[in-house]
This record gives sequence, structure tokens and C-alpha cells, in this order.
Amino acid sequence: MTVIGRVRQIPSWQLTLGAALLGLGFLIAAQLSSEGPRVRYTTQERSPLVETATGLQSQQDDLKTRILDLRSQIGAIEGAGEGSAATVKQLNDDLEKARLAAGLIPLHGTGIVLQLEDSLQPVAADANDADYLVGSRDIRTVIDDLWLAGAEAMAVNDERITPTSSLVDIGASILVNSAYLAPPYQITAIGPDDLYDRLVASPDFIDFVRSRAEAYGIRVSFAEPGSVDVPAFAGTVSLRYSRPVPSASPVAPSVAP
Repeated sequence: MTVIGRVRQIPSWQLTLGAALLGLGFLIAAQLSSEGPRVRYTTQERSPLVETATGLQSQQDDLKTRILDLRSQIGAIEGAGEGSAATVKQLNDDLEKARLAAGLIPLHGTGIVLQLEDSLQPVAADANDADYLVGSRDIRTVIDDLWLAGAEAMAVNDERITPTSSLVDIGASILVNSAYLAPPYQITAIGPDDLYDRLVASPDFIDFVRSRAEAYGIRVSFAEPGSVDVPAFAGTVSLRYSRPVPSASPVAPSVAP
């Protein structure tokens, strides 16, 4: 019997089953051949991955430590900054007081305004014409009386009076600081609510009014506005000839041999 004849005698279901078993064998062989490299790959790469993860964790720990250290430094700086801020505030307060004392800041507050004007009376035959005019001495007297009465700031015709202000007669005008002022002279003063009462009760001011207003007709008038303004000093504060006195160096005590 020929081979072809034998094949024809094999049932068809056996052929189908054989083909299925052959295909299954190929699939199993292919799966086994693919699992080997995968297992080997996982085993080979695990150690480097673990090392990388360990290194990253170490870096993270270092960064956390650095962050905590920086926070500690920031806290220390902020604590020192609070002390520096207090020092700066104290210096600013002292500077503000110095500016106020030097008249470098305009002021506003309760006060009075005095006006001094030349006399309108005829000059007596045996009198001096200057006695009937308002002079620097009159203004200085009123300023001194105002200080004693409690005034805190003053200006003459909007020229601020400071500790270094000078008043000098220059012809028919008065030189205040570096400004030439012409009559009438308005003296603006900031002070307590009862500044006027204090001033007119001063014996020195009463004597001034009697000696100048009653004797020569110098006109003195008052105004009590709700508030007054005193401008800042507009002159120079630079000292040309004065120099600070150097502090004496402490002498080290001698030590006996």
C-alpha cells in the first residue's frame, strides 16, 4: 500500500488533533524561551535600581537636613533683625527729635499770633526816631517772653526761629536768619491752649508793653486762631567754623611693678 493510501486511511479528526498538539508545542516552547531572558533581565537590573533608590533617599535626607539648618539660620537672622529694627527705630526717633529741635520740620497746632507795628505818634522834639519803630530788640523780647510762657515753636513773618537764629537791625528792616523782613512783624507761636493768658500775665511782657506801647505808641495786637502753622527752617545748617571737641581718651591706670 502506498503512502498516499495510508494517509487517506487516517481519520480526519486525528489529523486535526495532531496539528493542534503540534501548534501547542510550538507555543509552549516559545513561552519558555521568552521567560528565561525576562528573569535574567530582572535579576541583572535589580541591584542597580536598588542602589539608585538608596542614593536618592540619601540625597533627600541630606536636603531635609539642609532645609532644617537653613530654617534655623533664618530664625537666628530674624531674631537679630528684631534687635536691629529696634535700634533703627530708636535712631529714627532721636533724629526726628533733633530735626524738631533744629526747626527743620514744619509744625501745626494751637497757638497765637502777635503783630508789632511802628508807632503812628509824632516824634517828640527831644526823642529818637528809632524809639518809635519796631526793632530787633522788641522782637527778641517778645520771643523770649513767649518761650517762657510755654511756646514750643515760633516764626517771624514765616521765618522759623531756631536756636541759631539771629535778629539784626538793617536800616528800616530786620535781618532774621538770612532773610530781610519788613514791618509789620507777625510772630506766630505754637503752644498750649492758655499761651495767651500766660503771656499777658508775665511781668516782663507787661513791662515791655508799658515801655514800648504806652511810652512810644508801638502797636501790639493779638489773634487767637483755631490753629497756626509754623514753617520749617529754610536756611543752612552747615557749620563753617565750629568743630566738635574730641573726647578725651581714657588714661590707662598705671600698674605698680
